[in-house]
Amino acid sequence: MTDILGSGDYRYVPIPGWAKLPPGWTIRDVGGIGVDAQDRIYVFHRGEHPMIVFDRDGNFLKSWGEGIFKRPHGVHIAADQSIYLTDDGDHTVRKCTLDGKILLEIGTPGTPAPKYSGMPFHRCTHTALAPNGDIYVSDGYGNARIHKYSPSGRHLMCWGEPGIDPGQFNVPHNICCDPDGWVYVADRENHRIQIFDGNGRYETQWNNLHRPSAMFMPPGRCPICYVGEIGPYLSSNRGAPNLGPRVSILDNNGARLSRLQRTPSAGTEPGQFLSPHGIAVDAQGDLYVGDVGLTAWPSLFPGQPVPDDLCAIQKFRRV
Repeated sequence: MTDILGSGDYRYVPIPGWAKLPPGWTIRDVGGIGVDAQDRIYVFHRGEHPMIVFDRDGNFLKSWGEGIFKRPHGVHIAADQSIYLTDDGDHTVRKCTLDGKILLEIGTPGTPAPKYSGMPFHRCTHTALAPNGDIYVSDGYGNARIHKYSPSGRHLMCWGEPGIDPGQFNVPHNICCDPDGWVYVADRENHRIQIFDGNGRYETQWNNLHRPSAMFMPPGRCPICYVGEIGPYLSSNRGAPNLGPRVSILDNNGARLSRLQRTPSAGTEPGQFLSPHGIAVDAQGDLYVGDVGLTAWPSLFPGQPVPDDLCAIQKFRRV
């Protein structure tokens, strides 16, 4: 019998072996995932071929980005079908065509700003677009900052500092913007999503999350928010129930509509996760989740060998 995950209107069936890779290729650490207007799936991963593109049936279409990206981290596909790729290892954001042609580069490749200086970038994590085309970048692993740019890449403003109070961050790991211009920041190590207006004024926050990492909002008013939550890595709570890794689906007020979580939640079986780091939804409502599986493995399963067949991309069909 096929497992059905989730509840209510958001129930899903995992599709094992969805991604059909060329012989000898592997995907073990997925930084981000995007879906274009034709329901092609863009998997931005930390391997020899950084961007791999599939159709919605999992058939391999093409790859690109070889020799350009150092450590793929975030994907955002804009309404005009340009794709924004955040590279935390190279401290850059690149706007590209869907074939990989670079249209805009923000940041200095290979040159991080001083750690916690507030200057862009030190291991930036994700990118989002405002309704008017302004660009927001979450920054990141070596900063506690949100940067705002014009569509041409001119720096406009920034906000945030390390801490736990409203408007402060502890690893701002992901960022989204809705059609009304509200900015949502996955404040990962503070276990919350903070919400701001377009100029960084704190509005509210969503709690009851565990290390929110991946985040996706589909187009349209009052969007649903899909959140990938990382599980615990400490020896004292590793494997504890009700903490993840998992995917939660929230309404536009932060109330939980559904949650995808098996018992145990961490693992490599269909419907289990390691560290959900990228998430996207296609026009049919099917869900795609990418793990940073290779990175997460030693923390989740210390001393155990990494499986040879580890593949960090799953598809879930909505039922």
